[in-house]
Amino acid sequence: MNTFTRAPEVSSHGTVELKIPGRAEWVAVARLAVAAVASRLRFSVDEIEDIKLAIAEACTNSIQSAGGEDAGVIEIICDAREDELRVRVRDHSPTAHLEPVKTSGIADDGTEGLGVFLIRALMDTVDYTSDPRSGTELVMTKRVTA
Repeated sequence: MNTFTRAPEVSSHGTVELKIPGRAEWVAVARLAVAAVASRLRFSVDEIEDIKLAIAEACTNSIQSAGGEDAGVIEIICDAREDELRVRVRDHSPTAHLEPVKTSGIADDGTEGLGVFLIRALMDTVDYTSDPRSGTELVMTKRVTA
């Protein structure tokens, strides 16, 4: 008789993907969409506001990296799980626009952009990759504490 033990499955509420033009007037749409996804989880109103601000900062970083002009398309992917919300923000800008952030939250030269600082302060985990050919992907996670 074979018995298998399965790894516990993480309950997913689903994934929502949004593509917005990389212009400042579209950041509010990203904030509202992510807030709607976050409201499906057990986040407090304050936590949802933190998530909205982090998303706005991530989108703004993408726009600023394009010189404040059209940054192309910004992709926002929200993965709503039982215990956390994971949000990926991707752009295809050839410019690396997020500073290398150490675990202490400070870059090698002792500086960190205000946007990155805010994102790190508001979210539980923050990670990113940047490639001159494919752009930048910022992954943020907020755990449900209630």
